Amino acid sequence: MLDQPRRERMLNVPAVVVGLLAVLALVHAFSALLLTSEQREAFLWLFAFIPARYDASVTSDVAWPGGIGADLWTFVTYALLHADLSHLLLNGVWLLAFCSPVARRFGAARFLVFMAATAVAGAFAHLVTHFGALVPMVGASASISGAMAAAMRFAFQRGGPLGPSRDSEDAYRVPAVPLAACLREPRVLVFLLVWFGVNALFGFVSFDGPGMDQGVAWQAHIGGFLTGLLAFSAFDPVPMSVAEDHDAEDHGEGSDPTSTIH
Repeated sequence: MLDQPRRERMLNVPAVVVGLLAVLALVHAFSALLLTSEQREAFLWLFAFIPARYDASVTSDVAWPGGIGADLWTFVTYALLHADLSHLLLNGVWLLAFCSPVARRFGAARFLVFMAATAVAGAFAHLVTHFGALVPMVGASASISGAMAAAMRFAFQRGGPLGPSRDSEDAYRVPAVPLAACLREPRVLVFLLVWFGVNALFGFVSFDGPGMDQGVAWQAHIGGFLTGLLAFSAFDPVPMSVAEDHDAEDHGEGSDPTSTIH
């Protein structure tokens, strides 16, 4: 009997990423389809991130939904909410692209903690730059930005997911080099330049389009991205490479080439 060739999945997406996408979709469907406009507003104020919650000049006169508990959980739960379907779909595409390789490398548990940590960092960045603002912030972009930074730490490595061995699990276990060495990689520098350039546009240019009519919380993007970049090693289960060894390889024989949304 001849061995049948193993069939590869058309979309090699980790189960934890599929599950996260399902949660985002269910939360949005619940809010958009099952709640009245009044209930939807109450839902938003209970789970979105609102900087005014932490301004004593405002909180002394307002009974915020959820009380102290919401003061804590909204640092994460805002990332599960989206302004509209186009906002959800846009974040869903980026989540598939950048969270999939990170989830494959970290594993489900580390990945979920990482996504929560970058959501918290994005909320803190938004809080610092919008202290006292009453406009709620929603969206998963801070966490997705963190995943972009984390993927950047290993995707450009020789033998990594961007190379010819991208369908192999070994491609997601390539040792990352220290951050200083990573930042000497030209492709990484180009990625950083483009990423920060796009976010700078959000800060200085007004965009009119689906899901963008209420502003983009680009500061939260940066908070999530920098946390993903700097905290990568704390989550990475793969032992880190040594920069000198990486440099030596480079000189060896050839290599394989109503809300603020975000």
